[in-house]
Amino acid sequence: MNTNYLNRRESLFRLGTSLGSIAFASLLAEHSGADDKPNPLAPKKGHFPAKAKNCIFLMMEGGPSHVDTFDPKPALEKLHLKEFTREGEMKSAMESGKRYYVQSPFKFRKHGQSGADMADNWERLSEVADDLCFFRGCQVDSVNHPTAMYQMNCGNRFGGDPGLGAWVTYGLGSENQDLPGFVVLPEISYPQGGAANWSNGYLPAFYQGTPLRPKGSPILDLSPPEGISPERQRMNLDLLTSMNRRHAQQHPQHEELAARLESYELAFRMQTEVPNAIDISDESQKTLEMYGVGNDATDAFGRKCLLARKMVEKGVRFVQLFNGSWDSHDYIERAHGNLVRGVDQPIAALIKDLKERGLLESTLIVWCGEFGRTPDNGVRGGVAYGRDHNPHAMTIWLAGGGCNAGHTIGATDELGMTAVDEVHHVRDFHVTLLRLLGLDDNKLTYYHAGRFKQLSQFGGKVIEDLIA
Repeated sequence: MNTNYLNRRESLFRLGTSLGSIAFASLLAEHSGADDKPNPLAPKKGHFPAKAKNCIFLMMEGGPSHVDTFDPKPALEKLHLKEFTREGEMKSAMESGKRYYVQSPFKFRKHGQSGADMADNWERLSEVADDLCFFRGCQVDSVNHPTAMYQMNCGNRFGGDPGLGAWVTYGLGSENQDLPGFVVLPEISYPQGGAANWSNGYLPAFYQGTPLRPKGSPILDLSPPEGISPERQRMNLDLLTSMNRRHAQQHPQHEELAARLESYELAFRMQTEVPNAIDISDESQKTLEMYGVGNDATDAFGRKCLLARKMVEKGVRFVQLFNGSWDSHDYIERAHGNLVRGVDQPIAALIKDLKERGLLESTLIVWCGEFGRTPDNGVRGGVAYGRDHNPHAMTIWLAGGGCNAGHTIGATDELGMTAVDEVHHVRDFHVTLLRLLGLDDNKLTYYHAGRFKQLSQFGGKVIEDLIA
C-alpha cells in the first residue's frame, strides 16, 4: 500500500489541523468584507419554542423581606421580642450580642382565585394576583450586597461575567435594530457593584446593557453638536467606517473593532429612535395616572415601568429596572412601607397595560432582590427595628411569558429562615428563565479562557413547576 497516498478525507483532516488551516482562513478573510458579517443583534431563533419574546426584570436592590411582603409567618407573632436562640445560630448570636425574633408589622391576606399571600400594603398588585407565580424556594451563596447582586444578575458572585440581559440578547438578538437589545433603567445612584451588573463580560461588546439616565439627557451626547446636519454626520460616519473596515480586514482577530463599528452605526440610528422611545408625552392622561406618573411617591418608578412597556413594544429584548434602598436593617415598617408604596401601583399598571395590549403572554416579568431577610434582628429600647440578610430564603415572582401564573411554588420553614420545599440554587432559576425565553443554558455558551462558559457556570436544572 502506498503510504504517501492521501484520500480526500485525510487531506481535509490535515488541512484543518495544520498551517494550511491558517492560510485557508486568511484567504477566506480576504474575500469576505465586513459587510458580509451578520448583524450580531439580528433576531435569532431560540433552542425551543417559547411564548416569552422579551423580558422585563424588576430588580429590588437591597434584599426585600419575604416575611414582610409575600411569605407570611404567623409563628413569629408568638415569638415576637423573644430572644433568638435557634440551634446552629448561637455562635452568631453570642458574637454580635443578643438578638430577638421580630414579627411582621404588616397584616396579610389571600388574594384572587389562587389565594396568593400578600401584605396588606400591596393594594394594587393584589388586583393582579392571579397573573403572578410566586417562588419561595430560591437560595443564593452570599450575604454581601455586591457579590449577591452579581450572582443574581450575572450568575457569578465575583463580577466580570455577562449580565442576564447580555446572555439573552446574545442568544436571541433583538427585534429592533435602531435601539439597544439590552436596556437598563437605573436610579441616579448605581446599584452596589455598579455597571458590572449589566456588563457584557467576556461576550462581545454588542451585548452590554445600555443604561438610560433618569434625569437630563437619557444618553450623553445623544444629539449631534449644533450646526452638524444629519447628512454631514452620515458622510463623516461613512468615511470613518471605510477606514475602520480596512483596518478590521488587516486585523480580523480584533473583535472590539467590529463592535465599535456597530456601536457607531447604532448610535447614529438611536439619535432618531431613542427620543421617540422615551417620550411619554404621547401617552394619555389616563395611562399616566394609572402608572402613578405625577404622584410624588410613584412618579420615578412609574416612569420606568411605562418606559419598559414602550421599549418592549418597540422590540427591545431585555429591559432591567432597578429600585434601591430595600436593605431594611432599621424601622422595617417605615422603610418597606415607603418602598412598597413607590412600586406597588406602577408594577400593577405595567401588568395590566401589557395584558390589555396583548403583550403579557409574550413578555416575561421578573420581580426579585439579591436575597431575603432573617426573622430576627437586634432590638433597642424595646422597639423591633429591621432584619438582616438571608441567602437561604427569599420570594421571587414571575408574570406573563409562559410562567405558571396563579400558583405558589416552594415554601420556607415556619419562621422564614430557610427554604424547605422546591429548594433550588439561583443557577436553576436562571436556567428556568432562559428556558421560558426559548434558550437552553447548555447550548447558550461562549468560548473564553480555555473553556465554553455559560450563565449557570456549570449547568443547572429547569424548575418545571414555574413553567405553565
